[in-house]
Amino acid sequence: MFGTIIENVAFNPSSRRLDLNDAVITENTRAAYPLSYIPNALEESMGGHPKNIIMLTCDAFGVLPPIARLTPEQAMYHFISGYTAKVAGTEAGVKEPSATFSTCFGAPFMVWHPYRYAQLLADKMKEHKSDCWLVNTGWSGGGYGVGKRMSIKYTRALLNAAIDGSLGKGSFMTDPVFGFQVPTTCPGVPSEVLTPRNTWPDKDAYDAKAQHLAKLFTDNFKEYSEKVPDAVRSAGPRSAVAVK
Repeated sequence: MFGTIIENVAFNPSSRRLDLNDAVITENTRAAYPLSYIPNALEESMGGHPKNIIMLTCDAFGVLPPIARLTPEQAMYHFISGYTAKVAGTEAGVKEPSATFSTCFGAPFMVWHPYRYAQLLADKMKEHKSDCWLVNTGWSGGGYGVGKRMSIKYTRALLNAAIDGSLGKGSFMTDPVFGFQVPTTCPGVPSEVLTPRNTWPDKDAYDAKAQHLAKLFTDNFKEYSEKVPDAVRSAGPRSAVAVK
C-alpha cells in the first residue's frame, strides 16, 4: 500500500534515481512511498469520524470573515457553490485574483447532481454531530490591491481553536448578508479581523462589495436551485433568499 503516487517527478538518467528536488517539470512534486514508512499509519487506512469539517476558500474581495460556523443547510449551500478565487501562481496566465465557483470544490469530478453529495455531507454532520467551518485565507481590510492577505498566524489560531472546541463555546454574531455565525473573539486574533467590515476604512464600500459577492453567489446557485429544497436555497446570502 502506498501513501501517494508518482506524478511529475524528474528522473536523473546518470544516477537512475528520482530527483524530488528537481523543479524542471513542476514545482508541485509528488512521489510514492510505502504506507509502512509512516509510523502511526493504520493498516486499514481509515480514521474516525471528524468532529470538525473545514471548507477552505480564498475571497479576493475581502468580504468573507476568516472563519464562520455553518449549519448543515449552510454547509450544503457553500459546498454546492464551491466559491474561491483563482490567484497568481495557481494557474497559468493568472496575474491577479478573480472569483470562481467550482461545484463541491471539485466540479470536474462530480458525476451526480451536486445536491446528492451535499445531502450526504449534511447527513454525516447530523449523525456524528460534526461542526462545519468556512475558513477564508483571502484578503482582509479591502479587496485585492487594497487590503492584505489574511495572516497565517490568525488562520492557525482560529483553526486550533475550532479543532480543540474552544471556538465553538464562545460568542457569535450573525453575518447580516451571508447569515452564517461569526465568532466575536478568539485568543491571538484581533476582534476587528473577525468581522471584515470593521477592517475596511470605507464601510459603505464594504457594504457594496458584500452585496456584489452575494449576487455572484445567487447567480451561480440558480443552476442548482430547482433540485434543491427551500431550506438550502434560504441558507445562502440574504439577497439569495427570494431566488426560486
